[in-house]
Amino acid sequence: MEGSKALHHHEPREDGVNLELALRMTEAALKQAFREGAAVSVAVVDEAGILVSFQRMEGAEISGPVLAQGKAYTSVALRRPTSELPELTAPGGELAGLMGAGFVCFGGGVPLWSGYGEGERVVGGVGVSGGTITQDVACAEAAASVWGAR
Repeated sequence: MEGSKALHHHEPREDGVNLELALRMTEAALKQAFREGAAVSVAVVDEAGILVSFQRMEGAEISGPVLAQGKAYTSVALRRPTSELPELTAPGGELAGLMGAGFVCFGGGVPLWSGYGEGERVVGGVGVSGGTITQDVACAEAAASVWGAR
């Protein structure tokens, strides 16, 4: 019995994304979207790109759930904001050919970093879709600010 309890018991990592924090981040993004006048979908993923929290505002586009999670995953996988990717994935760019490989390569995805210096690593990401690129980025940054202030 004791062994089976251990299999089902999971302590959240101190330096990783947990559900409580992910929910606070999605709420921050939704509040920013309201201020921006946008109807968005927001996804928060962990260090493996697995969904932890998701919310979709009433009236948000139907592609938002897929794109928001894709932006969050992409920011984790590539360890950079997705707003940097259009130039990098253009013909002749450092990451040319990446588009179409399951990555979402436009603004609205932000990686979440833990640690400083050599110990710094990506521990999650947030993705927002449904507004303009500028609105999506602002909402993702609002969510990431909750991570930064934890």
